[in-house]
Amino acid sequence: MNTEHETAPTLPEHPRMAAAEYARSRHAVWMSAAALFTDPLGRVLLVKPTYREQWLLPGGGAEPGESPAQAWVREVREELGMERTPGRLLAVHWLPPDHPNIDAGMTVPGEVRYILDGDTLTKEDMAALRVPADELLGFEFVDSTQARERMIPVDGQIMLAALRARLSGTTAHLESGRHVGEVPPLDRHDVYVRPRAGRTWPWHADPVPAGLPVMQSWGWLFVPDGRVILVVDPGNRLPALPGGTVETTDASPEETLRREAIEEAQVTIGDDIVRLGWVHDATGEVYGGIGPCARLRLAAPVTGVGPAGVDPATGRVFARLLATPDQAAALLGWGESGYQQAELAARWAHERWGIPRAAAGPVTELRATRV
Repeated sequence: MNTEHETAPTLPEHPRMAAAEYARSRHAVWMSAAALFTDPLGRVLLVKPTYREQWLLPGGGAEPGESPAQAWVREVREELGMERTPGRLLAVHWLPPDHPNIDAGMTVPGEVRYILDGDTLTKEDMAALRVPADELLGFEFVDSTQARERMIPVDGQIMLAALRARLSGTTAHLESGRHVGEVPPLDRHDVYVRPRAGRTWPWHADPVPAGLPVMQSWGWLFVPDGRVILVVDPGNRLPALPGGTVETTDASPEETLRREAIEEAQVTIGDDIVRLGWVHDATGEVYGGIGPCARLRLAAPVTGVGPAGVDPATGRVFARLLATPDQAAALLGWGESGYQQAELAARWAHERWGIPRAAAGPVTELRATRV
Protein backbone atom coordinates (compact mmCIF):
# COMPACT_ATOMS: atom_id res chain seq x y z
CA MET A 1 0.00 0.00 0.00
CA ASN A 2 1.31 3.42 -0.96
CA THR A 3 1.52 5.65 2.12
CA GLU A 4 3.74 8.33 0.65
CA HIS A 5 1.09 11.04 0.79
CA GLU A 6 -0.84 9.83 3.86
CA THR A 7 -0.94 12.04 6.97
CA ALA A 8 -1.72 11.23 10.60
CA PRO A 9 -5.34 11.87 11.64
CA THR A 10 -5.97 15.17 13.32
CA LEU A 11 -6.70 14.77 17.02
CA PRO A 12 -9.25 17.03 18.68
CA GLU A 13 -7.67 19.79 20.71
CA HIS A 14 -8.48 20.05 24.40
CA PRO A 15 -9.29 23.55 25.51
CA ARG A 16 -6.36 25.15 27.26
CA MET A 17 -6.92 26.10 30.92
CA ALA A 18 -6.05 29.63 31.86
CA ALA A 19 -3.15 29.91 34.28
CA ALA A 20 -5.32 31.39 37.03
CA GLU A 21 -7.93 28.68 36.57
CA TYR A 22 -5.25 25.97 36.64
CA ALA A 23 -3.79 27.45 39.85
CA ARG A 24 -7.24 27.40 41.49
CA SER A 25 -7.66 23.73 40.52
CA ARG A 26 -4.54 22.60 42.35
CA HIS A 27 -4.69 20.90 45.77
CA ALA A 28 -4.25 23.53 48.50
CA VAL A 29 -2.92 22.18 51.80
CA TRP A 30 -1.12 23.40 54.89
CA MET A 31 2.55 22.52 55.34
CA SER A 32 4.49 22.37 58.59
CA ALA A 33 7.81 21.20 59.96
CA ALA A 34 8.69 19.74 63.36
CA ALA A 35 12.01 18.97 65.03
CA LEU A 36 12.96 15.80 66.88
CA PHE A 37 15.57 16.65 69.51
CA THR A 38 16.69 14.28 72.26
CA ASP A 39 19.01 14.54 75.24
CA PRO A 40 21.98 12.16 75.75
CA LEU A 41 19.64 9.64 77.42
CA GLY A 42 17.29 9.52 74.44
CA ARG A 43 14.48 11.56 76.00
CA VAL A 44 12.40 13.61 73.57
CA LEU A 45 12.20 17.42 73.75
CA LEU A 46 8.59 18.65 73.98
CA VAL A 47 7.30 22.20 74.28
CA LYS A 48 4.15 23.36 76.09
CA PRO A 49 2.14 25.94 74.12
CA THR A 50 0.20 28.71 75.83
CA TYR A 51 -2.81 28.03 73.59
CA ARG A 52 -3.49 24.31 74.18
CA GLU A 53 -3.36 21.63 76.86
CA GLN A 54 -1.27 19.09 74.99
CA TRP A 55 2.47 19.21 74.37
CA LEU A 56 4.14 19.36 70.97
CA LEU A 57 7.40 18.74 69.18
CA PRO A 58 9.10 22.09 68.45
CA GLY A 59 7.98 23.44 65.09
CA GLY A 60 5.04 24.97 63.31
CA GLY A 61 3.43 25.98 60.06
CA ALA A 62 5.47 27.02 57.04
CA GLU A 63 5.07 30.58 55.87
CA PRO A 64 4.24 31.32 52.21
CA GLY A 65 7.18 30.37 50.01
CA GLU A 66 9.10 28.54 52.76
CA SER A 67 10.46 25.05 52.26
CA PRO A 68 10.08 22.54 55.10
CA ALA A 69 13.76 22.97 55.98
CA GLN A 70 13.47 26.76 56.03
CA ALA A 71 10.39 26.57 58.24
CA TRP A 72 12.26 24.18 60.56
CA VAL A 73 15.20 26.55 60.95
CA ARG A 74 12.94 29.52 61.64
CA GLU A 75 10.72 27.68 64.13
CA VAL A 76 13.72 26.27 66.03
CA ARG A 77 15.18 29.77 66.27
CA GLU A 78 11.90 31.33 67.39
CA GLU A 79 10.82 28.61 69.85
CA LEU A 80 14.15 27.43 71.28
CA GLY A 81 16.60 30.27 70.63
CA MET A 82 18.93 27.98 68.65
CA GLU A 83 20.55 28.34 65.25
CA ARG A 84 20.58 24.78 63.90
CA THR A 85 20.74 23.01 60.56
CA PRO A 86 18.15 20.26 60.17
CA GLY A 87 19.29 16.68 59.81
CA ARG A 88 17.70 14.01 57.67
CA LEU A 89 13.99 13.52 57.08
CA LEU A 90 12.60 11.14 59.70
CA ALA A 91 8.92 11.16 58.79
CA VAL A 92 6.43 12.80 56.46
CA HIS A 93 2.78 12.77 57.48
CA TRP A 94 -0.51 13.51 55.75
CA LEU A 95 -3.35 14.73 57.98
CA PRO A 96 -6.66 14.60 56.07
CA PRO A 97 -9.27 17.35 56.47
CA ASP A 98 -11.67 15.06 58.34
CA HIS A 99 -9.23 13.66 60.91
CA PRO A 100 -10.91 13.30 64.36
CA ASN A 101 -8.02 15.02 66.18
CA ILE A 102 -8.64 18.32 64.40
CA ASP A 103 -10.17 20.82 66.82
CA ALA A 104 -13.91 21.31 66.49
CA GLY A 105 -14.76 24.39 64.47
CA MET A 106 -11.37 24.52 62.70
CA THR A 107 -11.36 24.13 58.92
CA VAL A 108 -8.21 22.37 57.74
CA PRO A 109 -7.67 21.66 54.03
CA GLY A 110 -5.28 18.86 54.96
CA GLU A 111 -1.70 19.16 56.21
CA VAL A 112 1.65 17.75 55.16
CA ARG A 113 4.07 17.68 58.08
CA TYR A 114 7.80 17.03 57.83
CA ILE A 115 9.68 15.79 60.90
CA LEU A 116 13.39 16.52 60.54
CA ASP A 117 16.11 15.32 62.87
CA GLY A 118 17.62 17.81 65.31
CA ASP A 119 20.03 15.19 66.69
CA THR A 120 21.15 14.80 70.32
CA LEU A 121 21.62 17.99 72.31
CA THR A 122 24.62 18.40 74.59
CA LYS A 123 24.40 19.69 78.15
CA GLU A 124 25.61 23.05 76.86
CA ASP A 125 22.88 23.09 74.19
CA MET A 126 20.21 22.31 76.77
CA ALA A 127 21.45 25.00 79.16
CA ALA A 128 21.14 27.57 76.36
CA LEU A 129 17.54 26.77 75.43
CA ARG A 130 15.19 29.76 75.62
CA VAL A 131 11.46 29.79 74.83
CA PRO A 132 9.22 32.82 74.05
CA ALA A 133 6.94 33.47 77.04
CA ASP A 134 4.06 34.69 74.86
CA GLU A 135 3.94 31.42 72.89
CA LEU A 136 5.34 28.67 75.11
CA LEU A 137 4.99 27.94 78.81
CA GLY A 138 8.16 25.85 78.83
CA PHE A 139 9.90 22.73 77.59
CA GLU A 140 10.89 19.35 78.99
CA PHE A 141 12.78 16.22 78.02
CA VAL A 142 10.66 13.12 78.63
CA ASP A 143 10.93 9.45 77.70
CA SER A 144 8.91 8.24 74.73
CA THR A 145 6.17 6.68 76.87
CA GLN A 146 5.51 9.93 78.73
CA ALA A 147 5.86 11.98 75.54
CA ARG A 148 3.06 10.07 73.84
CA GLU A 149 0.81 10.48 76.87
CA ARG A 150 1.26 14.28 76.80
CA MET A 151 0.38 14.66 73.11
CA ILE A 152 -2.88 14.34 71.20
CA PRO A 153 -3.09 10.83 69.70
CA VAL A 154 -2.06 11.66 66.14
CA ASP A 155 0.87 13.83 67.28
CA GLY A 156 2.02 11.03 69.57
CA GLN A 157 1.90 8.55 66.71
CA ILE A 158 3.95 10.86 64.50
CA MET A 159 6.53 11.48 67.25
CA LEU A 160 6.98 7.75 67.91
CA ALA A 161 7.28 6.92 64.21
CA ALA A 162 9.93 9.62 63.78
CA LEU A 163 11.87 8.51 66.86
CA ARG A 164 11.77 4.87 65.75
CA ALA A 165 12.83 5.88 62.24
CA ARG A 166 15.84 7.67 63.71
CA LEU A 167 16.74 4.63 65.81
CA SER A 168 16.36 2.30 62.84
CA GLY A 169 17.97 4.53 60.19
CA THR A 170 14.80 4.73 58.09
CA THR A 171 12.16 7.29 57.07
CA ALA A 172 8.47 6.87 57.93
CA HIS A 173 5.67 7.63 55.47
CA LEU A 174 2.44 8.21 57.40
CA GLU A 175 -1.21 9.02 56.79
CA SER A 176 -3.53 9.76 59.71
CA GLY A 177 -0.77 8.66 62.08
CA ARG A 178 -0.41 5.23 60.46
CA HIS A 179 2.29 3.82 58.22
CA VAL A 180 1.71 3.63 54.49
CA GLY A 181 2.87 0.19 53.37
CA GLU A 182 4.72 -2.34 55.49
CA VAL A 183 4.98 -1.43 59.16
CA PRO A 184 8.61 -1.48 60.44
CA PRO A 185 9.43 -3.85 63.34
CA LEU A 186 9.82 -1.15 66.01
CA ASP A 187 6.36 0.18 65.14
CA ARG A 188 4.79 -3.24 64.62
CA HIS A 189 5.75 -4.20 68.18
CA ASP A 190 5.07 -0.67 69.53
CA VAL A 191 8.58 -0.43 71.01
CA TYR A 192 9.42 2.42 73.39
CA VAL A 193 12.81 3.64 74.53
CA ARG A 194 13.33 2.52 78.12
CA PRO A 195 12.46 4.86 80.98
CA ARG A 196 15.60 6.14 82.64
CA ALA A 197 15.46 4.21 85.93
CA GLY A 198 19.00 3.37 86.98
CA ARG A 199 20.67 5.90 84.72
CA THR A 200 23.02 7.03 87.50
CA TRP A 201 24.26 3.54 88.28
CA PRO A 202 28.02 3.51 87.63
CA TRP A 203 29.40 1.23 84.92
CA HIS A 204 32.64 -0.65 85.64
CA ALA A 205 34.57 -2.37 82.85
CA ASP A 206 36.55 -4.59 85.23
CA PRO A 207 35.96 -7.73 87.35
CA VAL A 208 33.30 -7.71 90.04
CA PRO A 209 34.94 -7.13 93.45
CA ALA A 210 35.15 -10.15 95.73
CA GLY A 211 32.21 -10.32 98.10
CA LEU A 212 29.85 -8.23 95.95
CA PRO A 213 26.93 -10.50 94.97
CA VAL A 214 26.07 -10.81 91.29
CA MET A 215 22.28 -10.66 91.10
CA GLN A 216 21.73 -10.19 87.39
CA SER A 217 23.29 -11.38 84.13
CA TRP A 218 22.52 -9.77 80.78
CA GLY A 219 24.26 -10.45 77.47
CA TRP A 220 25.26 -8.76 74.25
CA LEU A 221 24.57 -11.73 71.96
CA PHE A 222 26.11 -11.45 68.48
CA VAL A 223 24.93 -13.00 65.24
CA PRO A 224 27.53 -13.50 62.45
CA ASP A 225 26.90 -10.14 60.74
CA GLY A 226 27.81 -8.20 63.91
CA ARG A 227 24.33 -7.29 65.08
CA VAL A 228 22.97 -8.13 68.53
CA ILE A 229 19.67 -9.49 69.79
CA LEU A 230 17.14 -7.43 71.72
CA VAL A 231 14.00 -8.90 73.23
CA VAL A 232 10.79 -6.94 73.74
CA ASP A 233 8.26 -8.02 76.33
CA PRO A 234 4.75 -7.32 74.94
CA GLY A 235 3.68 -6.58 78.51
CA ASN A 236 5.70 -3.36 78.67
CA ARG A 237 6.97 -2.79 75.08
CA LEU A 238 10.48 -2.09 76.37
CA PRO A 239 13.62 -3.51 74.70
CA ALA A 240 16.14 -5.44 76.76
CA LEU A 241 19.22 -7.56 76.33
CA PRO A 242 18.50 -11.25 76.91
CA GLY A 243 19.21 -12.15 80.52
CA GLY A 244 17.80 -11.96 84.01
CA THR A 245 18.16 -12.81 87.67
CA VAL A 246 20.83 -15.28 88.73
CA GLU A 247 18.88 -18.16 90.27
CA THR A 248 20.20 -20.40 93.03
CA THR A 249 20.00 -23.31 90.58
CA ASP A 250 22.36 -21.58 88.12
CA ALA A 251 25.95 -22.75 88.41
CA SER A 252 27.26 -19.31 87.37
CA PRO A 253 26.14 -16.02 85.84
CA GLU A 254 27.27 -17.44 82.50
CA GLU A 255 24.81 -20.30 82.95
CA THR A 256 22.11 -17.77 83.84
CA LEU A 257 22.70 -16.06 80.50
CA ARG A 258 22.67 -19.36 78.65
CA ARG A 259 19.33 -20.31 80.27
CA GLU A 260 17.74 -16.91 79.75
CA ALA A 261 18.87 -16.76 76.11
CA ILE A 262 16.94 -19.97 75.46
CA GLU A 263 13.89 -18.99 77.51
CA GLU A 264 13.50 -15.38 76.31
CA ALA A 265 14.96 -15.41 72.81
CA GLN A 266 15.06 -19.14 71.92
CA VAL A 267 18.72 -18.87 70.92
CA THR A 268 21.75 -20.91 71.93
CA ILE A 269 25.13 -19.33 72.59
CA GLY A 270 28.70 -20.60 72.43
CA ASP A 271 30.77 -21.86 75.33
CA ASP A 272 33.11 -18.87 75.15
CA ILE A 273 31.26 -16.21 77.16
CA VAL A 274 33.09 -12.98 78.00
CA ARG A 275 32.49 -10.83 81.08
CA LEU A 276 32.48 -7.20 79.92
CA GLY A 277 31.90 -5.50 83.27
CA TRP A 278 29.14 -4.67 85.70
CA VAL A 279 26.73 -2.01 86.88
CA HIS A 280 26.70 -1.08 90.56
CA ASP A 281 23.26 -1.30 92.17
CA ALA A 282 23.66 0.44 95.52
CA THR A 283 20.40 -0.73 97.12
CA GLY A 284 19.35 -4.01 95.52
CA GLU A 285 15.79 -2.78 95.96
CA VAL A 286 14.37 -5.03 93.24
CA TYR A 287 15.81 -8.02 95.15
CA GLY A 288 14.22 -7.09 98.45
CA GLY A 289 16.61 -4.32 99.49
CA ILE A 290 19.61 -6.61 99.90
CA GLY A 291 22.05 -3.72 99.60
CA PRO A 292 24.94 -3.26 97.16
CA CYS A 293 25.12 -5.80 94.34
CA ALA A 294 26.34 -6.16 90.78
CA ARG A 295 24.40 -6.44 87.54
CA LEU A 296 26.75 -8.25 85.20
CA ARG A 297 27.11 -7.62 81.46
CA LEU A 298 28.50 -10.35 79.22
CA ALA A 299 29.03 -11.03 75.51
CA ALA A 300 28.69 -14.26 73.54
CA PRO A 301 28.28 -15.50 69.97
CA VAL A 302 24.93 -16.93 68.92
CA THR A 303 25.21 -20.51 67.67
CA GLY A 304 21.58 -21.32 66.87
CA VAL A 305 18.17 -19.71 66.56
CA GLY A 306 14.87 -21.49 67.07
CA PRO A 307 11.31 -20.34 66.41
CA ALA A 308 9.87 -17.76 68.80
CA GLY A 309 8.30 -19.34 71.87
CA VAL A 310 6.70 -18.62 75.22
CA ASP A 311 8.96 -17.27 77.97
CA PRO A 312 8.26 -19.51 80.99
CA ALA A 313 8.78 -16.64 83.47
CA THR A 314 6.08 -14.41 81.96
CA GLY A 315 3.95 -16.68 79.80
CA ARG A 316 4.44 -14.27 76.88
CA VAL A 317 6.17 -14.50 73.51
CA PHE A 318 8.86 -11.84 73.27
CA ALA A 319 9.59 -10.02 70.02
CA ARG A 320 13.16 -10.67 68.89
CA LEU A 321 14.97 -7.84 67.13
CA LEU A 322 18.35 -7.52 65.46
CA ALA A 323 20.12 -4.18 65.83
CA THR A 324 23.63 -2.83 65.53
CA PRO A 325 25.30 -2.41 68.93
CA ASP A 326 24.87 1.37 68.74
CA GLN A 327 21.18 1.02 67.84
CA ALA A 328 20.77 -1.35 70.78
CA ALA A 329 22.44 1.14 73.13
CA ALA A 330 20.09 3.91 71.95
CA LEU A 331 17.02 1.71 72.39
CA LEU A 332 18.12 0.59 75.85
CA GLY A 333 18.47 4.21 76.95
CA TRP A 334 21.47 3.71 79.23
CA GLY A 335 23.17 6.88 78.09
CA GLU A 336 26.94 7.03 77.67
CA SER A 337 27.55 3.81 79.62
CA GLY A 338 25.34 1.95 77.15
CA TYR A 339 27.47 3.11 74.22
CA GLN A 340 30.61 2.18 76.16
CA GLN A 341 29.25 -1.31 76.68
CA ALA A 342 28.26 -1.57 73.00
CA GLU A 343 31.76 -0.55 71.85
CA LEU A 344 33.47 -2.93 74.26
CA ALA A 345 31.20 -5.81 73.27
CA ALA A 346 31.72 -5.20 69.54
CA ARG A 347 35.49 -5.08 70.03
CA TRP A 348 35.48 -8.39 71.90
CA ALA A 349 33.24 -9.97 69.25
CA HIS A 350 35.62 -8.95 66.48
CA GLU A 351 38.87 -9.81 68.22
CA ARG A 352 37.75 -13.03 69.92
CA TRP A 353 35.26 -14.58 67.48
CA GLY A 354 36.08 -12.83 64.20
CA ILE A 355 32.64 -11.23 64.02
CA PRO A 356 32.70 -8.08 61.83
CA ARG A 357 31.52 -4.67 62.89
CA ALA A 358 27.85 -4.41 61.99
CA ALA A 359 27.04 -2.39 58.89
CA ALA A 360 24.50 0.39 59.19
CA GLY A 361 20.98 -0.75 58.41
CA PRO A 362 17.44 -0.85 59.76
CA VAL A 363 16.38 -2.82 62.81
CA THR A 364 14.90 -6.16 61.69
CA GLU A 365 13.23 -9.16 63.27
CA LEU A 366 15.18 -12.29 64.13
CA ARG A 367 14.06 -15.35 62.19
CA ALA A 368 14.62 -19.00 63.07
CA THR A 369 17.78 -20.21 61.31
CA ARG A 370 20.99 -22.09 61.68
CA VAL A 371 23.88 -19.80 62.67
